[in-house]
Amino acid sequence: MALTAETESRLYRSLRAAAGAVAHLVALGFPTAVAMLARPGSSDNLSLPLPSVSQFSFLMTEALLIFSPETSLLRSFSRKVKVRVHWALQLLALLCALLGLGIITYNKHLNGKAHFVTWHGLTGLLTVLYAGGQCGGGVLLLYPKLMKNWTLAKLKLYHATSGLVGYLLGCASLMLGMCSLWFTTSVTSISWYLAMLCPVLTSLVIMNQVSNAYLYRKRSQH
Repeated sequence: MALTAETESRLYRSLRAAAGAVAHLVALGFPTAVAMLARPGSSDNLSLPLPSVSQFSFLMTEALLIFSPETSLLRSFSRKVKVRVHWALQLLALLCALLGLGIITYNKHLNGKAHFVTWHGLTGLLTVLYAGGQCGGGVLLLYPKLMKNWTLAKLKLYHATSGLVGYLLGCASLMLGMCSLWFTTSVTSISWYLAMLCPVLTSLVIMNQVSNAYLYRKRSQH
């Protein structure tokens, strides 16, 4: 029996809500697992900043999920409150990223090792720079009059799109870090594949959220 349009819509919303709930759990569980995995006092170049990097992933994921109509933890709050919390989480995420970058740079300096010579290092640096630029671009949404030739709706769309690019870049850097010798030695077998699946799953949820927001704006214009 063919499903009605209303049934399909309910099923789709249910699947989105379930995927969002899993994304929340993954966003919280992954940095928790990494914090337990990283050995306190270890001099390993990756184990030192990885907790900060994983917190960056958690904070950025939650900052984006705040605007999800199905899975936001602040669904009952006004958009103004959501925007403020989004800003706070993004700034905390940027601080975590800067902390991780500072730790790895200082540690490499102490050990006389070259800086940013791996794909993980390069994408990590690019992610931090991009996140800083994205936070700066968010100021335009608070003061849209600074961009007289751009509508607020267009600024929101471009900010969301560029934010998605930055999020995917951060996930790519995280996944490259999980391919390091330290991580593959510490996390083996099925656990490694599950760890790699974490940023993939949250990326799919965020991409679906942004694409649906884009389609909603397109429909509202007609």
